[in-house]
Amino acid sequence: MSIYQYPLKLRFKLVALAPRIIVTDANGNEVLFISQKVFKLKEDVRIYRDQSKQEEVFHINAEQILDFNTRYNFYQSGNERHLGSVKAKGWRSIWRATYNVDDPAGQQTHFIKEDNPWVKVLDVLFQEIPFLGIFAGYFLHPSYSAYRGGNYEDESKPVMRIQKEPAFFESSYSMELLNPEIDPTEEARVLLSFMLMVQFMRRRG
Repeated sequence: MSIYQYPLKLRFKLVALAPRIIVTDANGNEVLFISQKVFKLKEDVRIYRDQSKQEEVFHINAEQILDFNTRYNFYQSGNERHLGSVKAKGWRSIWRATYNVDDPAGQQTHFIKEDNPWVKVLDVLFQEIPFLGIFAGYFLHPSYSAYRGGNYEDESKPVMRIQKEPAFFESSYSMELLNPEIDPTEEARVLLSFMLMVQFMRRRG
């Protein structure tokens, strides 16, 4: 049973120094607020209940310093319960973004991959065109899907999808739940993986 009402909307200002992402549910209610600490050699992402930052719900930490292939661990704040981790799938991710999602024991439970890598390529190229580049975020919308299992060619068990949405002067993403029978721990693990991916996509533009 899902702990949130989908679709979830993620949005943040492009000009912000540190990522500050607001997450709202299908009713427009704020359900999460994501804040990343700046000037740290290791990624340190904090997820709060809302913008007041009075209640921290999750946090994400990198195992290594500024490494493309590092593993990012997810924890439930308060009791420090380890929920699992995500890691880019090496060179496979250069062309088509692909990620392994593991449980706390390091066993792969899901994989995430880009639905159409050509959209990403066009998105990047379009942004380089003078003046017209500011409209790239409005016309090109890369999307990524999460599937159960470890076979990257088996797309028979989708659980969640995130897609970039039209927006000016900010980035906006929509997250859709594809399997309503998802387990809460599984949901948190995939949800946090997508939230971390949004951080990476922000740096790319």
